[in-house]
Amino acid sequence: MIHKFSSVHPEAQIGERVEIGPFTTIEADVEIGEGTWIGPNVTICNGARIGANCRIFPGAVISAVPQDLKFEGEETQVLIGDRTTIRECVTINRGTKAYGKTVLGEDCLIMAYVHVAHDCIIGNHVILVNSVALAGHVEIGDWAIISGLSAVHQFVKIGAHVMVGGGAMVRKDVPPFITAAGEPLTYAGINSVGLKRRGFTSDEIHTVQNMYRTLYQSGKNISQAVELVKEEIPVSDLRNTVLDFIENSSRGLIRK
Repeated sequence: MIHKFSSVHPEAQIGERVEIGPFTTIEADVEIGEGTWIGPNVTICNGARIGANCRIFPGAVISAVPQDLKFEGEETQVLIGDRTTIRECVTINRGTKAYGKTVLGEDCLIMAYVHVAHDCIIGNHVILVNSVALAGHVEIGDWAIISGLSAVHQFVKIGAHVMVGGGAMVRKDVPPFITAAGEPLTYAGINSVGLKRRGFTSDEIHTVQNMYRTLYQSGKNISQAVELVKEEIPVSDLRNTVLDFIENSSRGLIRK
């Protein structure tokens, strides 16, 4: 299943039923899980750990050294979960000594021309639409969707189940369960459509709505609004997810 015009280092660990197209290069310190398809003209560099049943399309470059002047040649990795699809000309850089790895979860769709910089941590079921650019150390929660031509500033966190509109410049943290759009990027309501599709109940969606009404529409600053949420919203996993995100935000939240 390895095309004769590909260059696969004999030390690379290639799982069963892996298919590798022509003119693809795979370096020595690479592991590829069973059933993965790798198209032509793909480059997979040292440090790549690719799961099972992934699909990697032509022109992708996986685990190249970071575009970071502080990088000193340390041994780091890119970890890609099972069933993730990486489309044409995607670039994913491996980590630096800051974190040691760049991580993409399972069942992600990374569309054409996306760039994922060093030390990014991306959850499961994430969609990065065409030409999204992530700077270093970005964190994205499960089920988030970042629409096309968006750019995300280094160290920004984007919560689970978030929808970011196209062409966004994401300079601040985006809390879970919401949609964000505009310039500057602002809160545009909760992601009710996405939450319904993923099985959230009406009561759960109502809880999310109440939290964000308090956080963004009460006229309070974030610290004051958080205290109101603690007083008014019963304890639940949803409440904890939102409050934990706010507590751990380092760049501040997008505003209404």
